[in-house]
Amino acid sequence: MKTVINNMTAQHRVAWRSFPPGPVTAAYKRMVDSGEVRRDDAQVALAAKFDALHESLTSLPPVSVRSDEPTESSFKNSSPLLRLLARSLAHAQSFLRKKFHLWSFGPPPRGMYIHGPVGVGKSFLMDIFYASVSVPDDNSCCTNDSHKHINITKRRVHFHEFMLDVHHRIFAYKQEYPRGDAIPIIAQQLAQEAQLLCFDEFQVTDVADAMILKRLFSLLLDLNVVVVATSNRSPDALYEGGINRSLFLPFIDILKHTFDIISMEDSSKDYRLENRADGQSYFWSNKKVHSDNNNKNNMQAQLEKIFGSTASGTEAEIIPVLFGRTVQVTRLNDRCAWFDFSELCYQPLGAADYISLCRRFPVIIMERVPQLDANHLNEARRFVTLIDACYESRTRLVLAAQVPLDELFVDFEAQAESSDGDEELIVNEKGGNSSSFATTMIRTKEGEYYEWSATGRIGVSLAQLSSANDLAFSFRRAASRLVEMGGNEWGRQ
Repeated sequence: MKTVINNMTAQHRVAWRSFPPGPVTAAYKRMVDSGEVRRDDAQVALAAKFDALHESLTSLPPVSVRSDEPTESSFKNSSPLLRLLARSLAHAQSFLRKKFHLWSFGPPPRGMYIHGPVGVGKSFLMDIFYASVSVPDDNSCCTNDSHKHINITKRRVHFHEFMLDVHHRIFAYKQEYPRGDAIPIIAQQLAQEAQLLCFDEFQVTDVADAMILKRLFSLLLDLNVVVVATSNRSPDALYEGGINRSLFLPFIDILKHTFDIISMEDSSKDYRLENRADGQSYFWSNKKVHSDNNNKNNMQAQLEKIFGSTASGTEAEIIPVLFGRTVQVTRLNDRCAWFDFSELCYQPLGAADYISLCRRFPVIIMERVPQLDANHLNEARRFVTLIDACYESRTRLVLAAQVPLDELFVDFEAQAESSDGDEELIVNEKGGNSSSFATTMIRTKEGEYYEWSATGRIGVSLAQLSSANDLAFSFRRAASRLVEMGGNEWGRQ
């Protein structure tokens, strides 16, 4: 089912419901009445949708997961016949479990997939909904007796971080069971840990993720896990242009048939930009202007003030990352790490590295941030991943750049042309900010895939590939988030 939530004209405004509102609408109304947020009709309608989901969670069937269910891994040293029997028994148990729950509790609640532009309130409303669902032995979230109390386990996570966790679990499982099937086991683990999963920034840019998602989500839904996801992409646009996308299409069908698809595409107001406040987190100085030395010195003094003093005798610190990897920090104190842009964005780092840094340091300073144009595709992608990690962890990111924030991302259009069997990349820079940042993937005559920039071919692993449209959304989101992260209240203790 698909729902389209539009911003309506003043004479057709969505009214507050006359009967007692659900917990999400009630919380949103309190914020509007206090002046904390501005009333938005699309957000009012979305809050009502969350209220309906909140109500349906009261009938959520219990998670019926047994960690000792037989799997192929239990019979890894057995004959092929025994492994076949184990697989058949697991399928039979899954079928009977679904039938039992359907008979006992009725159909489980439908998940929600909310898509639309950046800054329109998707994550904001999801977070209000998430806070309204209390966990067992936690009565702090829902104190209004007029609302039903829901005590279920829950998890709210950025989708990128979730997939890193899934890959780590697969890696750990394969260490013990090299020929085993990790996905059913991981689905059981996730279902035991959380009956409600809320994903922020759902996107698929990785062929490995695309292949995992269909099976994993099918199993999670069978185990009565309710999923809520926000995204900048509609379901039909997920993994658009990706390698072997045909194998991913069944997952899109699952989304359409088991989730309420809610579009906020007609909402174009980015409230992050409207609520901009200068918290002294973004500094810039034109390196080409020699008379700008005073500004440069002042900027450096501001960074030193934010950084504070280096702990006496502080040595380089090695930060552990997933899969046995590490990141070295050479300039640091107890709360802050200081990097040059080249250290974090010219090196082959990824989300796992940045998440580990954010968990260790409440404040990260990065200096010498260049304007990110067609010559800095890979660096820009890493920079956006760092911004996402800082945003999700409420880490304060202090930047010293060479251009103003609204000029940080340069738009360009890219297309591939072929002449006599050789591929050529045509790049047209457009200027401005990040509204249509893009890249191009080229397939050679030998069947190899490469990422191209304005300066030529850059070989990367398939796990790093993403479509042009996904990049465009990512950079718009990054620009919007940097504005919000510049507020005085941003950060954590």
